[in-house]
Amino acid sequence: MEFRRLGSTGMYVSEISYGNWITHGSQVEADAAIKCVKAALDEGITTYDTADVYAGTRAEVVLGKALKGVRRESYELFTKVYWPTGTGKNDRGLSRKHIIESCNASLKRLKTDYVDLYQMHRFDFETPLEESLSAFDDLIRAGKVHYIGFSEWNASQISSALAIQDARGYNRFVSSQPQYSALWRVIEAEVVPLSVKEGIGQIVWSPIAQGVLTGKYVPGKKVPTGSRATDKKSGAGMIKGWLREEVLVAVQNLAPVAKEAGLTMSQLAIAWVLQNPNVSSAIMGATKPSQVKENAKASGVKLDADTMKAIDKVLGKLPETDPSKNASPNPRP
Repeated sequence: MEFRRLGSTGMYVSEISYGNWITHGSQVEADAAIKCVKAALDEGITTYDTADVYAGTRAEVVLGKALKGVRRESYELFTKVYWPTGTGKNDRGLSRKHIIESCNASLKRLKTDYVDLYQMHRFDFETPLEESLSAFDDLIRAGKVHYIGFSEWNASQISSALAIQDARGYNRFVSSQPQYSALWRVIEAEVVPLSVKEGIGQIVWSPIAQGVLTGKYVPGKKVPTGSRATDKKSGAGMIKGWLREEVLVAVQNLAPVAKEAGLTMSQLAIAWVLQNPNVSSAIMGATKPSQVKENAKASGVKLDADTMKAIDKVLGKLPETDPSKNASPNPRP
């Protein structure tokens, strides 16, 4: 496993990080999830990403159990706040009340005194930005959070936040967590250039496009039993947009490219996002330890120019590049 600095900070993260968005507490049982975390640790993965909303807060509980007994200083633990975690009007968003209460609840579920990175899971149009940033700064000063970041913000929102942080003397954002893959490139035009300028690193999610880039979804055939596309709790809705005939056909044509590079298709997909120097880490999910072991091998892979061109040629105009697609709900859910 190789490591990269998180943005311009002094903290290193593993190039491959382990995330439990729609697996822990949802798609797989706790015992299987714990085995996946143990496999990640064995592969040298030190960075673990979750969120309070995943599996209705159960994902944090499972991850806390899986990391029990592991020396706390030996791994980096990330979580997030914004989406609803209860039925109350204040059980969501980025108000000071919800941020502080949610952070305390996450620490309890994760069985830790602090998280290494706390992230605003979306932009909140209903809360004054200064209020949210002030609360995040207070969490750092209280020792409950080491670094702060955001997920799925656009360039304008990022710039507005940084201006407030600089004017108030608050701790700055150091990370961005966007969706990014060979099929979804909306951050490249605006978010990445701004992030490079401001010392912000990308911790990207869905580098294999919810599993589509593995090639397991074959055009003209039913989706595999037990795959993410059959998980109506959360996975099926996200992956549906990629299960178009033209996409599935193109992805099958990536198989020879992967073979020529000596990689599996999932390794090729993860290695592709890691060729972007602004990417600090690529988040992978897994339902089996074997998937963890396979995907971890993408760390350190250098794709040559011919391979990168071949991927672009196969995918053609299919990748989404419109920066306006990087959006948060307004009003919040």
